[in-house]
Amino acid sequence: MGLDLYSDVADLTAAIVDIESVSGAEKALAGAVEDALRALPHLTVLREGNNVVARTELGHGERVVLAGHLDTVPLNGNLPSRVEGDRLYGCGTSDMKSGVAVALKLAAALTAPTRDITYVFYECEEIEAERNGLTRLSATRPELLRGDFAVLMEPTGGLIEGGCQGTLRAEVTARGERAHSARPWMGSNAIHAAGGVLDVLRAYEPSRPVVDGLEYREAMNAVFVRGGVAGNVVPDECVVTVNYRFAPDKSLAEAEEVTRALFTGFEVKIIDGAAAARPGLTHPAAEAFVAATGARVRAKLGWTDVARFSELGVPAVNFGPGEPTLAHTKDEYVELPLITDCETRMRAWLTA
Repeated sequence: MGLDLYSDVADLTAAIVDIESVSGAEKALAGAVEDALRALPHLTVLREGNNVVARTELGHGERVVLAGHLDTVPLNGNLPSRVEGDRLYGCGTSDMKSGVAVALKLAAALTAPTRDITYVFYECEEIEAERNGLTRLSATRPELLRGDFAVLMEPTGGLIEGGCQGTLRAEVTARGERAHSARPWMGSNAIHAAGGVLDVLRAYEPSRPVVDGLEYREAMNAVFVRGGVAGNVVPDECVVTVNYRFAPDKSLAEAEEVTRALFTGFEVKIIDGAAAARPGLTHPAAEAFVAATGARVRAKLGWTDVARFSELGVPAVNFGPGEPTLAHTKDEYVELPLITDCETRMRAWLTA
C-alpha cells in the first residue's frame, strides 16, 4: 500500500494508521515510508531494519532532526480508522502516527528548508529498550542522529514539552523469620515489616524542581508487592517494587542515591533505570523553534526518547498533535485540526 505524501495531512494520517504496525511488525509501514521518501530527489534515504532515515544535504550551518516511531501497542478492535466529526479514531492516531504524518508531509514539501533536516522513522519504541530502533541507531550509527536540535513528534496536544523525566525501578526488601502461623511469636513477619516501606512512600513529598524555567513534579510509587510462602507460614521476605520518576536536575546515579537514602534500614536493589533529559530550551536552535511555532511550553512529566538525543549531546523537545492521555486506549483519537496546526507551525519554523 503506497503513501501519497502530497495528500491532505489528515488523509495521510488515516492511511498510515490503517497500515498495521504493532511493535515488531513494522515491516509493511517501514516499506511504505521508505518507498515514498525514495521518490523524493532532494532527500538521501537509508533503511536499517525497520528504521528509515532521510536527510537533506543543502550545506546549511544548522541541522535539525525530526523523529517519530512507527510502531503501536497491540490492537484493541480499533482498526481500521474512522472519522467522526473533527476526530480521527484508531490505533496509533495520537501515539504517534499523526506526528509521523506531519513529518512525512514536511519531508515531501520542503525541498529548500532554511536549515538541513534529518527525518528519522524508527521501530519498537513501545516495547523493551534493547529493541528500540532509536536506541540501536544511537549505538551503531550515532552520526545519523546528530544535529543542533531535535524534535520528537510524541503526542503533546500541540504544546511543546521540554526534556523528560528519568525513571528507575528498585526492589525494596523487608526481612523476617519463618514460623508457623499458629505460633507467630516464634518468627518475624516480613510482610508486616514491609509496612515501613509503605510508610515511607505515604510520607514522601515529591520534589517540584524548576529546570531551565520549567517546573517538573517527581513521583515515587509502589507498583508491585511480592511476599508469602504458604497459607500457614509466617513469611521471611517481602519485596516492594518502587518506581521513581525524577526530574532532569538529577543524574540517574543521583536518583539511585535518593532512593537508597529514603529506604534506610531496608535492602534496596536497583533493577533498571533510564536517565532524564534537560529541556535544552536555552540553545539558540531551541529558542528559534519556540519563537517560530508560538506554542506554549511545559515540562514533560514522563520519559521519552528525547533522552536518547540528550545522551548524544543534542537538545530535544517533544511536540506533536496527538493527545498523550489517549495513548494506548481503545478509543484513541486525534483532533484533525491539531494535525493541520502542527504541520503549519513546523513549516513556519523550517522555512523562517
